Amino acid sequence: MNSEFRRLPGVDKILSEERIKQLEDTYPHELLVSVIRQHLEHERLAIVAGNPCPPLDKIVDSIFAEIGKLENFSLRRVINATGVLLHTNLGRAPLSPETVAAMSSAAQGYSNIEFNLDSGTRGSRQTHIEPMLCQLTGAEAGLVVNNNASAILLVLSALAKRKEVIVSRGEAIEIGDSFRIPDVMRQSGAKLVEVGTTNCTYITDYEQAITDRTAALMRVHTSNFKITGFTHSVSLQELVTLGRRHDLPVVDDLGSGCFLDTTAFGLDPEPMVQQSVTAGAGLVCFSGDKLVGGPQAGIIVGEKALIDKLKRHPLARAVRIDKIRLAGLAATLRHYLKGEAQSKIPVWAMLSTPLEDIEQRAGKWANALKGMAQVIDGKSMIGGGSLPESTLPTKLVAIKGEHKGKNRNLAPTLAQKLRSADIPIIGRVSDDVLLLDPRSILPEEDEILLRELRNLTAILKHS
Repeated sequence: MNSEFRRLPGVDKILSEERIKQLEDTYPHELLVSVIRQHLEHERLAIVAGNPCPPLDKIVDSIFAEIGKLENFSLRRVINATGVLLHTNLGRAPLSPETVAAMSSAAQGYSNIEFNLDSGTRGSRQTHIEPMLCQLTGAEAGLVVNNNASAILLVLSALAKRKEVIVSRGEAIEIGDSFRIPDVMRQSGAKLVEVGTTNCTYITDYEQAITDRTAALMRVHTSNFKITGFTHSVSLQELVTLGRRHDLPVVDDLGSGCFLDTTAFGLDPEPMVQQSVTAGAGLVCFSGDKLVGGPQAGIIVGEKALIDKLKRHPLARAVRIDKIRLAGLAATLRHYLKGEAQSKIPVWAMLSTPLEDIEQRAGKWANALKGMAQVIDGKSMIGGGSLPESTLPTKLVAIKGEHKGKNRNLAPTLAQKLRSADIPIIGRVSDDVLLLDPRSILPEEDEILLRELRNLTAILKHS
């Protein structure tokens, strides 16, 4: 064991190696020393675990590779061929060119994010977005924070700290990644009062739970699952009527949030923000990066008195949105105001793409594989915690990856090959078949995909 430790080179020895010396033209000496020391510590721990000390050239190879990783961003653009339009793991909603341009413009130099150009005095970042939200939804006021979880946390902290909020037991949901509504309430200092049962809750359940400690009634849209069979839920209008009778605000957490009628696209109905405002909800909270189709944001609209209370709360600064995403969200909302959301916002363009257009694209992709793939029927999913049971018909390129009678499945290998492309392409493997869905791929990405598919033919020919 001691002899293995003695074989470990010192920092100076590694710095004198020619390949490492070349890096000094690019990286500060202090950085090189830090990376070398960290790697040598890793090797020491490996020796303690019983592994031999690698030869010097191997150690240098590893350090050179580690430093080289600094040149490469791990966060990269990918092409989504999974057919899940709002894929949480792939960044949810792709952005319109106008949204990207607005974000780029805001990132260059300075901006009037909190400066009033007319008066020359300090302004509020919310003035760049609030009038648009009010125009779109009919609400008295609006506020934007960094995501919808923050929006709910702010609302509960400002309105119900050390007080009670009544929620249906069937709506005490987990949003994802172990993020649960009861946990958010606990962090805010509000006490969750569950009423009803998992499948049935009635307005009398809410009314019987109201005490002098009740601060709000809350509805949470179950956007990522459905309960079917013997069920009953309380409508938002019923909840609002009860709230007004007891002078209690109703908070409506829509989750995904939506400005367009999803039934017009052949999907199940998704509650629209405008409908919640019209029904009289005091505050309506939703995301900006799902069905809205913009950058990540948490949007709150509703009564001015309540919104003003949120704006004054200390937590509002901790969860405020940055200038880049604010600019992107404003550009996205402008598409709705101009009546061009369906053609300009990618997720709505994908939802409304005719099946014949998708079939034509799929056929072109299959032809690029020279008979080694076929076009089959399939279903595209919305994803992102939206419309859990809704799918859209699509056409899939199916690559079986089993050629010339050999009983060896290549689908995982082909999928990995596409993921290792300069612009990674993410498909899905099902029943030993690699599936690619045109609906979730932007039309301008077709040429990139075609080029990579042609590269797969060599693997398929020799399989």
